[in-house]
Amino acid sequence: MTTIGVLALQGAVREHIRAIESVGAKAVAIKYKEELEDLDGLVLPGGESTTMRKLIDRYDMMPALRLFATSGKPMFGTCAGLILLANNIVDYKEPHVGVMGVEVERNSFGRQVDSFEVLLNLKGIGAEFPAVFIRAPHIVNVGEGVDVLGKYEGRIVLARDGQFLGCSFHPELTEDTRIMKYFVNMVKESKHSVLA
Repeated sequence: MTTIGVLALQGAVREHIRAIESVGAKAVAIKYKEELEDLDGLVLPGGESTTMRKLIDRYDMMPALRLFATSGKPMFGTCAGLILLANNIVDYKEPHVGVMGVEVERNSFGRQVDSFEVLLNLKGIGAEFPAVFIRAPHIVNVGEGVDVLGKYEGRIVLARDGQFLGCSFHPELTEDTRIMKYFVNMVKESKHSVLA
């Protein structure tokens, strides 16, 4: 069984767990760094990136998260999770986990009251995916080898950099499991390549 953790410090943890389980993988809420060791993949959920960083530091999880990233195991960041993964953040001196070759800008689509939902066509995933944007960031630039999977009004909102997947919106808040299925497949492929 493929086991995927959801960083459970803040944000839409329950919704991600439900989405992971609905596509046939085991989901585990992760609150301590020691729990990262038994995972095949990890989701960094939406929430508030500054608050999440404070909690990551409080529980001394940053070294373990970076180690997890260097192990080759896939990581998926949604909304604030994308900000945590990005190796560059507009108007910030340094990144958080900083492992995905993208530059992001926070709150690109307005405040909480400006939340909206649109249908997007996503490369490798399918057409008319219902994307929920809540105080969402967007990807301003991508590094070499980063695959752009989705755009909204010219802005990059979904991208993959090797074992890292980053998303501006909240796929876990819809009944559409195609993006989570895509990530779970990334994890399964990574597991097989490690075993091979």
